[in-house]
Parts: sequence; structure tokens; C-alpha cells
Amino acid sequence: MKHQMTGNAGLFHIAWELTRRGWSVMPTVRNARGADLYAAPVDDEDMVIPIQSKALSKSVDVPLGGSLDSLRSQWWIITVGANDDDPVCYILTLDEVKSLAGSNTNKEGRVSWWLSRKNYNRPEFREAWHRLARKD
Repeated sequence: MKHQMTGNAGLFHIAWELTRRGWSVMPTVRNARGADLYAAPVDDEDMVIPIQSKALSKSVDVPLGGSLDSLRSQWWIITVGANDDDPVCYILTLDEVKSLAGSNTNKEGRVSWWLSRKNYNRPEFREAWHRLARKD
């Protein structure tokens, strides 16, 4: 239950941050495949962006699963300290997540991918909400 609450706290923190910056935000069905949120600037409804939310209670590596090919959503927002009074968000593109990801192969030959905290905890990603307004 605590894990789900952390996920919800991160998701709604992102929605709050975007709303106060002039975005319309719509969460999707939780645990559905694909984006966790869709957001559009209130002055440009044609620019809808999908967002993957990763909420963490503390600064740790982000698990990405067994294949980078299965990752979706153009934008990723990692919320650290999601249950705290002052969470911190890191905003990355999907290409950045993929290029910064690391992997490990277990003894059964199964590959696991993750995004190391040192790779997302960078000044250029920290609270970089302005990046979402770009049309890349």
C-alpha cells in the first residue's frame, strides 16, 4: 500500500506543478500501459505531451524493466521524496532516459535495465519544467 501511495503522491505532485504553470493535466488509469499523465498548455491544445511518472520516497535508482524498447512516453518525470513536504522533480526526455540507462544480466541470462540516481540527479534535469514547453 505504501508503494501505491508514493506513486499517487508523485503523480499528483506533477499534476499540481504543471497546473500552476498553465497546463491542463489529465491522469490516466493507474497501472495502464503507456503514459501516466497527458498534459497540454492551456494556450496550445495541439501540443499534448505524454508523461511517465516515477515516484520515489528517496533518491534511488529507477527500475526500467527488461527492455528499453518497451519504454514509451516522450517525457519522464522522476519525483524524489514524493511523500515529503518538498519533493524534487527531474524532467528527462525518453531519449535521455534510454541513453543514460544501465543494465545488468543475472546468472539466468535475464537483463534488467535501470536509470542510476547519479544519471538523473543532475542540475539540467532538476525542476526543469521549462523543458516541457519546447517543441522537440
